[in-house]
Amino acid sequence: MELLIITGLSGSGKSRTASILEDMGYYIVDNLPAEMMVKFADFCAASQGHYKRVALVYDVRAGEPFDLLLGTLERLKSDGVNCRMLFLDTDTPTLIARYKETRRSHPLAEEGSSIQEAAELERSMLQGVREKADIVLDTTALSVGKLRSELIALFGSERDRRGIHVDVMSFGYKHGLPMEADLVFDVRFLPNPYYVPELKRRTGLEAPVRDYVFQSEQTHEFLRKLEEMLLFLLPHYNAEGKTMLVVGIGCTGGHHRSVAIAHEISTRLQAAGFDVSESHRDISR
Repeated sequence: MELLIITGLSGSGKSRTASILEDMGYYIVDNLPAEMMVKFADFCAASQGHYKRVALVYDVRAGEPFDLLLGTLERLKSDGVNCRMLFLDTDTPTLIARYKETRRSHPLAEEGSSIQEAAELERSMLQGVREKADIVLDTTALSVGKLRSELIALFGSERDRRGIHVDVMSFGYKHGLPMEADLVFDVRFLPNPYYVPELKRRTGLEAPVRDYVFQSEQTHEFLRKLEEMLLFLLPHYNAEGKTMLVVGIGCTGGHHRSVAIAHEISTRLQAAGFDVSESHRDISR
């Protein structure tokens, strides 16, 4: 079992970090007191592999001395737990700007005190924790996408490091648009094998149907332009932190043209190095 303790300054991005790690397969527990961490680690270890990667978020809301956290960390490591602590830091002007933007009050702010005073007080309280952290990550200048990239580099699996996953899905318009699709392309302008008797009962995964669809120059031109667009878009989506993109390719029934085009686009994106899956929603309807 891998145990990660996330701590740091209020407003430094602990909640966002937890959300990103959750997308990466971590089981997240927020605001767990230090004294309960050892028991929770024992519970996870006895779960027969159900909790393989766990992240615990710890901050001033626990309402206990931070020495308890440091003592717990040492105890976990001495017990043989694969445990690390990630400390999130941010400069004070950025913290102030974040609190003003969200209109939230700092958890250490008392009546009449400023956000700056509360932030500096917390910084001094956490100095010992920061010094003991395995990893210190400064989030001052990190966008959500950059934060995700940093976390993937630090804690990501091989699949996480491959970047954005693309699912290319064929569908039939007469069965409705796929609600999960991020991008939708209509290929009903291409030659339709449905009206060729010997192809009507076949699908776009079969060579005779593909040959019929690809005999048209407009099919090849469409594929060139679609491939160029996707190769342009995908790195930008990835840089912004998007982990999944569903590309819908639609024809009338979802048996012929959309299937052939979806299969071809999937093949080309895989050849370009992207993590791609292929699905055909309506092929058996």
